[in-house]
Amino acid sequence: MDIRHLHYFLETARLRSFTRAAESLYLSQPAISKAIRQLEEELGVTLFDRIGKKIELTDAGRVVVEQAQAITQSFSNLSAQLGDLADLKRGQIRIGLPPMVGSSFFPKVIGAFHDRYPDVTLQVFEDGAKKVESDVAEGRLDIGVVVLPLTFDVFDSFQFAEERLNLIVPASHPLAGSASATLAGLAQENFVFFREDFTLHDRIINECLQAGFHPRIVYESSQWDLISEMVAAGLGVALLPETICRQASGKAVAVVPMEEPSIWWRLGVIWHKDRYQSYAAREWISFTREWLGGTPVEDTRK
Repeated sequence: MDIRHLHYFLETARLRSFTRAAESLYLSQPAISKAIRQLEEELGVTLFDRIGKKIELTDAGRVVVEQAQAITQSFSNLSAQLGDLADLKRGQIRIGLPPMVGSSFFPKVIGAFHDRYPDVTLQVFEDGAKKVESDVAEGRLDIGVVVLPLTFDVFDSFQFAEERLNLIVPASHPLAGSASATLAGLAQENFVFFREDFTLHDRIINECLQAGFHPRIVYESSQWDLISEMVAAGLGVALLPETICRQASGKAVAVVPMEEPSIWWRLGVIWHKDRYQSYAAREWISFTREWLGGTPVEDTRK
């Protein structure tokens, strides 16, 4: 059995599409189809029901998915550990960073790490914190940066930042220059939000609901600088962390401290507690913990 065929099968099962799996793996669709046919012949079962352009896992296919995940993970762990033995300080690390976090906290960290370990390749993937957390949990990323709290049964982690959210408004807004603002007082405002795959999207909506209203969202983006530009253009108001507000000031927007309630933005580095971490990944965790002054994350579920 070719381990590559199991990877192809798992990706096809995940995406429910031969075409999308081929695109994801940078292969041709015939190559994916051939590999899965060979796997079916070898196992003596049908793995997918093919209904027109749609495919669904058969009962046998669902069993193979479960076992194939364990096999490919074991093979990956074996390869990683042998790689450590062959050359301890070479390697590749897949890191997930939300765009807002990456630009604010990590350029200097990444530069300093590269100076110390020039033979380690860092692959940085920019996505919202929800997607980063999911990708670390499923093994598509080695390490991620997320908005806390997180799922303690799945991850190990450390916290490195804690800030309040502030309000940014157009410079001509009546609240510009105010000493503070309350969330309830923003019930009639238009809001500019981060996209749904960002943790702050749901958190701010929940805070607004507790304040007695559902926010009227007129624009969503994955980029904090675009959000601030939309606010400057008078499209609406936005809630952003203090670090981002400092960078956004001077762009025809005013920053107003938020009171009632104080909404906290806590950032942490996470990695899967049950997966093998390469030497390079362990060095990155240790290095960033020291560089950023990381602290243990308390389990707030207690």
